[in-house]
Amino acid sequence: MKRAFSVLLLIILTACAAKTPFVEIGGVQVNVELPKTPAEMARGLMHRESLGENDGMLFVFEQEGKPGFWMKNTLIPLDMIFIDADNKIVDILSAEPCEEDPCQSYVSKDDAKYVLEVNQGFAQKHNIQIGDEVKLNI
Repeated sequence: MKRAFSVLLLIILTACAAKTPFVEIGGVQVNVELPKTPAEMARGLMHRESLGENDGMLFVFEQEGKPGFWMKNTLIPLDMIFIDADNKIVDILSAEPCEEDPCQSYVSKDDAKYVLEVNQGFAQKHNIQIGDEVKLNI
């Protein structure tokens, strides 16, 4: 009975661990939140007071394009890493919290399918460059 419980617990823990979405970028694993609904995507990282060193939010779009982002009600400065459908970085923008309207829009210079938001300075700290490949486990 004890062995069966141990095996069941191991299976459950393995299944939970396998479902944690992450990206590998610059040799670093970043655990990501995946907003799924339009409301979650619009809210993004608004009102967050902090973000873990290797945590972020990954926005996934149905098609490549030039999605616009703003920092309204976002309390922490961010790096926005724009990634194309081939999982290559096409742009990196540094964004500051918006303190008054109208807020600045941040738009990639090239088409992107994914946008990874991480703490500001992450890209520089890990020497992440345009053209680098990103591995997605989402």
